Amino acid sequence: MTPPRAVAERDPGLQPERTRLAWRRTTLTGAAVAVLAVKSALHGGAQASGVVAAALCAALWLGFLGLAHRRIGALTGPRPAALAPRVAVTAVLCTVALAVCGAALVL
Repeated sequence: MTPPRAVAERDPGLQPERTRLAWRRTTLTGAAVAVLAVKSALHGGAQASGVVAAALCAALWLGFLGLAHRRIGALTGPRPAALAPRVAVTAVLCTVALAVCGAALVL
């Protein structure tokens, strides 16, 4: 049986840093998609549907950015809490909706 003290002194290694970097990379990718969506919407004249889709892409990216910022902040502690299922589902939905909006602008 492991003494309770050993559990409290867990060395997480570089795992929290790798997770923070993964959140940052995903946020950067979402920013690139949002910028390309705006560029695509404005290319060849601005149509109302394109502007709405680009605005939706920007809003989804901002929502994901907020989620990522909260998660990165939560990972700074010595023993970060697990990601809540509700937050995980919201992040996935933001990512999928951003991809769908980007694809709608391309087609």
